[in-house]
Amino acid sequence: MIQVRLPQEATLADALRLLGLSEEDADADYGLVAVAPGLQVLRVTEEAAGRVSRDLADDVASVFADPRVEPQEPGEPGEPRDA
Repeated sequence: MIQVRLPQEATLADALRLLGLSEEDADADYGLVAVAPGLQVLRVTEEAAGRVSRDLADDVASVFADPRVEPQEPGEPGEPRDA
């Protein structure tokens, strides 16, 4: 997951161009999501995130983990107990 500073009207193509990434590096179905004025996020491959983290300053783009979230099975740790 990459957070990038872009104008509100920016597109996924604009973000990819700024970050030096290709369409294959990004999840087009996820798209570009505005999280605050001038701040957008996009989902990218792990390799692309590594390149951005190495090549761009934090004031342009920040890389965040995007862990898979799956439902828990009954009895797994963290599940509320019956009262």
